[in-house]
Amino acid sequence: MEFQSFNVEKENKIATVSINRAEKANSLDVEAWHEMKQVFETLAEDKEVRVIILRGEGKHFCAGMDLASLMTIPNNGSEKCQAKQRLKIRKFIKDIQDCISAIEACKKPVIAAIQKACVGGGINIVTACDMRYCTDDTFFSIKEVDLGIVADIGVLQRLPTIINPGYVAELAYTGRNFNGQEAKRLGLVTDSFSEYQDMMTHVIGVAKDIASKSPLVTRGIKEMLLYKRDHSVADAMNYISTWNAGLLLSEDLNIAMMAYMQKTAPVFED
Repeated sequence: MEFQSFNVEKENKIATVSINRAEKANSLDVEAWHEMKQVFETLAEDKEVRVIILRGEGKHFCAGMDLASLMTIPNNGSEKCQAKQRLKIRKFIKDIQDCISAIEACKKPVIAAIQKACVGGGINIVTACDMRYCTDDTFFSIKEVDLGIVADIGVLQRLPTIINPGYVAELAYTGRNFNGQEAKRLGLVTDSFSEYQDMMTHVIGVAKDIASKSPLVTRGIKEMLLYKRDHSVADAMNYISTWNAGLLLSEDLNIAMMAYMQKTAPVFED
């Protein structure tokens, strides 16, 4: 898989997706945002991939949107009709939203491995991931407030389902930086590590563990967690009963049960 702004490597059922714009602190221009969508849509259908690690090449994870991209927002007066001009702006915003939502919509668990800058668009990206780990020297920020923008590509919608909404409000109103240890205390990340390599070792270990599980089951877990986020307990319970009525009697169930009884490690087909 060859892309302009991303490197994708696959090994042992794990795909490692690296943002490859280190010279720009891994900030993303419009083309890179759309390429990210293509990456995750492609991996979603790759039967050999069971879990995805998302990281940044070089010093930083992601410094958000390349500011030059903001200049492409259709507000240059090319449309005489104000309504048509505003529809173009809305389409631009929706397009970038869809690029981030492709991570959430991907059928595979996605683990974010975060270091140094994770600001603006970067924190929007990681809130769409299933799990997040970082280094202590990571600095997060909902930076849009300092650019005169209401954050509009997902963080204000997803982050309140991850951490206390009161904390979200403070971070969004102030735009202040917070580090890896604070992100752990808030619950944004599962753990924060003093060294980058220690974080990657742990993340790879988690990915290997997930990759050893039934791909039907991990897909179902992701679907159920996302469904519950947006629905009542009763609705979610009803949905899982329907899901398992359709998929419980799988070959993966037979493999798992046999391995459990024989005290061996199960091996699932892609």
